[in-house]
Amino acid sequence: MKIAVFGDVHGNRWALEAVRQDIEAQGPDAWVNLGDQLFGGADPAGAWAIQSELREQRGVLEVRGNTDERLGQPLAEATEKRAMLEWLHGQLPDGAAQHVSKLPLSIELAGGAVVCGHGTPSSAWEYLLWNKKAERWKTDDEVMDSLTDRPRAARVVVVGHSHREHLRQIGRLTVINCGAVSRQKDGNPEARWLLLEGEGDVWHAEFRRVDYDIEAAAAWAEAHAQGGKTEAQQLRSGRE
Repeated sequence: MKIAVFGDVHGNRWALEAVRQDIEAQGPDAWVNLGDQLFGGADPAGAWAIQSELREQRGVLEVRGNTDERLGQPLAEATEKRAMLEWLHGQLPDGAAQHVSKLPLSIELAGGAVVCGHGTPSSAWEYLLWNKKAERWKTDDEVMDSLTDRPRAARVVVVGHSHREHLRQIGRLTVINCGAVSRQKDGNPEARWLLLEGEGDVWHAEFRRVDYDIEAAAAWAEAHAQGGKTEAQQLRSGRE
């Protein structure tokens, strides 16, 4: 079975279109979107249109990201990132925010051998492999503490959220962060996704990086987006 896993699109139409073309060339049996679909400033409405099309044409399975949850919350004076959320609600068609905010936290494929979530299989906000406060990778014990409720059949767990590629083997369990389609943090602005292939207990993971028209995405952000200059800088540099 071949599974294409991508996530953290963050409203980047150009990066997503390039990833889509690369995935289609690999002919996967299943597609998985790890969430954070729309919270970004490189044509989020266009990114939503592509993701909606993929859902209809490719049967893409989706999980909920932390910024997807933000899009579903009512706006109040004290709402965090309110200006960005107001701008996004003005950009997106009716129903988009509610759709992403109500997605499940995790999905299982291949009879439960593969488990996918955004942060962890049980939280859109927690980091499975990355310790954000200490700016380091977690220890094996720390990782396993977040996976106590994983399915017994699980052999591979794939997440996003940290925008960092990483693979860890812990006993019989392979734990992977697939990287992000947009808003890179390692200095390389290319879009990322993961090709997972195998069955039962044996799986092969291939990290894939895709070039795209970064300048077009950055220029759109500068011209149209809330906080567009900051967005454009990260898209161009591959750093926060």
